[in-house]
Amino acid sequence: MTLVATQLVDTRLVERRRFPRVGLSLSGRYMLRDRLEYPCRTINISPGGIAILSMAKGFIGERAIAYFDHIGRIEGMVVRNFESCFAVAMQLPAPKRERLTYAIAWLVSHHTCDVPDNRVHERIKPYRQQTTLTTMDGRRYEARLIDASTLGAALDVDAAPPIGSPVTIGRTSARVVRHFDTGVAVQFDEQLRPETFDLDVKL
Repeated sequence: MTLVATQLVDTRLVERRRFPRVGLSLSGRYMLRDRLEYPCRTINISPGGIAILSMAKGFIGERAIAYFDHIGRIEGMVVRNFESCFAVAMQLPAPKRERLTYAIAWLVSHHTCDVPDNRVHERIKPYRQQTTLTTMDGRRYEARLIDASTLGAALDVDAAPPIGSPVTIGRTSARVVRHFDTGVAVQFDEQLRPETFDLDVKL
Protein backbone atom coordinates (compact mmCIF):
# COMPACT_ATOMS: atom_id res chain seq x y z
CA MET A 1 0.00 0.00 0.00
CA THR A 2 1.35 3.45 -0.92
CA LEU A 3 2.05 6.16 1.62
CA VAL A 4 -0.89 8.23 0.37
CA ALA A 5 -3.25 5.26 0.56
CA THR A 6 -2.01 4.45 4.07
CA GLN A 7 -2.69 7.99 5.19
CA LEU A 8 -6.15 7.96 3.69
CA VAL A 9 -7.18 4.71 5.33
CA ASP A 10 -7.68 6.01 8.84
CA THR A 11 -10.18 3.96 10.84
CA ARG A 12 -11.36 6.88 12.92
CA LEU A 13 -11.73 9.02 9.82
CA VAL A 14 -13.77 6.36 8.02
CA GLU A 15 -16.07 6.04 11.02
CA ARG A 16 -16.70 9.79 10.99
CA ARG A 17 -17.52 9.93 7.31
CA ARG A 18 -21.18 10.21 6.52
CA PHE A 19 -20.69 8.87 2.99
CA PRO A 20 -18.30 6.01 2.16
CA ARG A 21 -15.66 6.92 -0.41
CA VAL A 22 -14.78 4.80 -3.42
CA GLY A 23 -11.48 4.70 -5.28
CA LEU A 24 -11.97 6.56 -8.55
CA SER A 25 -9.33 8.15 -10.75
CA LEU A 26 -10.69 11.07 -12.78
CA SER A 27 -8.64 13.84 -14.37
CA GLY A 28 -9.56 17.46 -13.85
CA ARG A 29 -8.38 20.89 -12.78
CA TYR A 30 -8.95 23.10 -9.75
CA MET A 31 -8.58 26.61 -8.42
CA LEU A 32 -7.71 27.93 -4.96
CA ARG A 33 -7.67 31.49 -3.65
CA ASP A 34 -4.85 32.47 -6.04
CA ARG A 35 -7.25 31.78 -8.96
CA LEU A 36 -4.61 29.81 -10.83
CA GLU A 37 -5.68 26.55 -12.44
CA TYR A 38 -3.83 23.34 -11.58
CA PRO A 39 -4.22 19.90 -13.17
CA CYS A 40 -5.18 17.10 -10.80
CA ARG A 41 -6.66 13.63 -10.41
CA THR A 42 -9.07 12.21 -7.89
CA ILE A 43 -7.90 9.47 -5.53
CA ASN A 44 -11.25 8.71 -4.00
CA ILE A 45 -14.63 10.37 -3.84
CA SER A 46 -18.00 10.32 -2.13
CA PRO A 47 -21.04 12.63 -2.26
CA GLY A 48 -19.59 14.34 0.81
CA GLY A 49 -15.89 14.67 0.02
CA ILE A 50 -13.06 14.07 -2.36
CA ALA A 51 -9.30 13.39 -2.14
CA ILE A 52 -7.27 15.13 -4.84
CA LEU A 53 -3.77 14.31 -6.08
CA SER A 54 -2.25 17.63 -7.06
CA MET A 55 0.70 19.97 -7.55
CA ALA A 56 -0.41 22.61 -5.05
CA LYS A 57 -2.29 22.06 -1.81
CA GLY A 58 -4.70 24.54 -0.32
CA PHE A 59 -4.69 25.80 3.25
CA ILE A 60 -7.07 24.21 5.73
CA GLY A 61 -10.36 26.09 5.50
CA GLU A 62 -9.62 27.45 2.01
CA ARG A 63 -12.34 27.26 -0.64
CA ALA A 64 -11.57 25.05 -3.63
CA ILE A 65 -13.40 24.87 -6.96
CA ALA A 66 -12.71 21.92 -9.26
CA TYR A 67 -13.92 20.50 -12.55
CA PHE A 68 -13.63 16.75 -13.08
CA ASP A 69 -14.31 14.59 -16.09
CA HIS A 70 -17.77 12.99 -16.00
CA ILE A 71 -18.98 14.79 -12.85
CA GLY A 72 -18.44 18.45 -13.74
CA ARG A 73 -18.00 21.24 -11.19
CA ILE A 74 -17.62 20.64 -7.48
CA GLU A 75 -16.68 23.04 -4.72
CA GLY A 76 -16.00 22.82 -1.03
CA MET A 77 -13.53 23.49 1.75
CA VAL A 78 -10.03 22.06 2.18
CA VAL A 79 -10.14 19.98 5.37
CA ARG A 80 -6.93 17.92 5.28
CA ASN A 81 -3.51 17.91 3.65
CA PHE A 82 -1.46 14.80 2.94
CA GLU A 83 1.98 14.34 1.42
CA SER A 84 0.94 14.81 -2.22
CA CYS A 85 -2.79 15.39 -2.02
CA PHE A 86 -5.51 17.18 -0.10
CA ALA A 87 -9.10 16.45 0.88
CA VAL A 88 -12.10 18.67 0.23
CA ALA A 89 -15.40 18.45 2.12
CA MET A 90 -18.49 19.27 0.07
CA GLN A 91 -21.83 20.50 1.37
CA LEU A 92 -24.21 19.82 -1.51
CA PRO A 93 -27.94 20.45 -1.76
CA ALA A 94 -29.92 17.19 -1.82
CA PRO A 95 -30.65 17.15 -5.60
CA LYS A 96 -27.00 17.70 -6.55
CA ARG A 97 -25.82 15.16 -3.97
CA GLU A 98 -28.23 12.63 -5.45
CA ARG A 99 -26.91 13.28 -8.97
CA LEU A 100 -23.33 12.91 -7.76
CA THR A 101 -24.18 9.65 -6.01
CA TYR A 102 -25.66 8.35 -9.26
CA ALA A 103 -22.62 9.51 -11.26
CA ILE A 104 -20.18 7.80 -8.89
CA ALA A 105 -22.15 4.54 -9.02
CA TRP A 106 -22.31 4.72 -12.82
CA LEU A 107 -18.59 5.38 -13.16
CA VAL A 108 -17.63 2.56 -10.81
CA SER A 109 -19.95 0.10 -12.56
CA HIS A 110 -18.46 1.06 -15.93
CA HIS A 111 -14.89 0.55 -14.71
CA THR A 112 -13.87 4.15 -15.34
CA CYS A 113 -11.24 4.29 -12.59
CA ASP A 114 -7.58 4.02 -13.54
CA VAL A 115 -8.16 4.07 -17.30
CA PRO A 116 -6.91 6.68 -19.79
CA ASP A 117 -9.21 9.60 -20.46
CA ASN A 118 -11.06 9.09 -23.74
CA ARG A 119 -14.03 11.41 -23.48
CA VAL A 120 -14.17 12.31 -27.15
CA HIS A 121 -15.59 8.87 -28.01
CA GLU A 122 -16.89 7.70 -24.65
CA ARG A 123 -20.66 7.43 -24.41
CA ILE A 124 -22.62 8.20 -21.28
CA LYS A 125 -26.28 7.97 -20.29
CA PRO A 126 -27.25 11.50 -19.21
CA TYR A 127 -29.57 12.27 -16.30
CA ARG A 128 -31.89 14.23 -18.57
CA GLN A 129 -33.00 11.55 -21.00
CA GLN A 130 -36.20 13.21 -22.21
CA THR A 131 -35.64 15.48 -25.19
CA THR A 132 -37.11 16.33 -28.59
CA LEU A 133 -36.11 15.72 -32.19
CA THR A 134 -37.13 18.43 -34.65
CA THR A 135 -36.86 17.81 -38.38
CA MET A 136 -36.05 20.36 -41.07
CA ASP A 137 -39.76 20.83 -41.91
CA GLY A 138 -40.52 21.78 -38.29
CA ARG A 139 -42.05 18.48 -37.14
CA ARG A 140 -41.28 17.79 -33.52
CA TYR A 141 -41.07 14.35 -31.90
CA GLU A 142 -40.72 13.36 -28.27
CA ALA A 143 -37.48 11.38 -27.86
CA ARG A 144 -35.39 9.64 -25.19
CA LEU A 145 -31.62 9.77 -25.12
CA ILE A 146 -30.13 6.28 -25.04
CA ASP A 147 -26.59 7.58 -24.74
CA ALA A 148 -24.43 10.47 -25.88
CA SER A 149 -20.83 11.45 -26.54
CA THR A 150 -19.24 14.78 -27.36
CA LEU A 151 -19.72 13.90 -31.04
CA GLY A 152 -23.26 12.56 -31.19
CA ALA A 153 -26.12 10.64 -29.61
CA ALA A 154 -28.50 7.71 -30.02
CA LEU A 155 -32.21 8.28 -29.43
CA ASP A 156 -35.38 6.29 -29.03
CA VAL A 157 -37.83 8.18 -31.23
CA ASP A 158 -40.83 7.45 -33.42
CA ALA A 159 -39.29 9.08 -36.47
CA ALA A 160 -36.80 8.12 -39.18
CA PRO A 161 -35.55 11.22 -41.01
CA PRO A 162 -33.38 10.39 -44.03
CA ILE A 163 -29.72 9.71 -43.34
CA GLY A 164 -27.79 12.94 -43.78
CA SER A 165 -30.79 15.16 -43.07
CA PRO A 166 -30.41 18.01 -40.56
CA VAL A 167 -32.28 17.71 -37.25
CA THR A 168 -32.26 19.48 -33.90
CA ILE A 169 -31.92 17.47 -30.67
CA GLY A 170 -33.27 19.72 -27.95
CA ARG A 171 -31.32 22.86 -28.85
CA THR A 172 -28.37 21.08 -30.48
CA SER A 173 -28.11 20.91 -34.26
CA ALA A 174 -27.10 17.58 -35.76
CA ARG A 175 -27.42 15.25 -38.76
CA VAL A 176 -28.86 11.75 -38.90
CA VAL A 177 -26.13 9.16 -39.49
CA ARG A 178 -27.88 5.84 -38.77
CA HIS A 179 -31.27 4.18 -38.33
CA PHE A 180 -32.00 1.30 -35.96
CA ASP A 181 -35.13 -0.53 -34.80
CA THR A 182 -36.30 2.00 -32.19
CA GLY A 183 -34.76 5.25 -33.33
CA VAL A 184 -31.81 7.06 -34.86
CA ALA A 185 -28.21 7.99 -34.25
CA VAL A 186 -27.06 11.56 -34.92
CA GLN A 187 -23.80 13.41 -35.23
CA PHE A 188 -23.64 16.91 -33.79
CA ASP A 189 -22.73 19.76 -36.13
CA GLU A 190 -20.28 21.00 -33.49
CA GLN A 191 -18.51 18.82 -30.93
CA LEU A 192 -19.67 19.43 -27.37
CA ARG A 193 -17.08 20.99 -25.10
CA PRO A 194 -15.32 18.12 -23.25
CA GLU A 195 -14.91 20.18 -20.07
CA THR A 196 -18.69 20.55 -19.73
CA PHE A 197 -19.61 17.07 -20.92
CA ASP A 198 -20.81 14.96 -18.02
CA LEU A 199 -23.90 13.11 -16.81
CA ASP A 200 -25.66 16.45 -16.24
CA VAL A 201 -25.29 17.52 -19.87
CA LYS A 202 -28.36 19.06 -21.46
CA LEU A 203 -28.69 19.06 -25.23
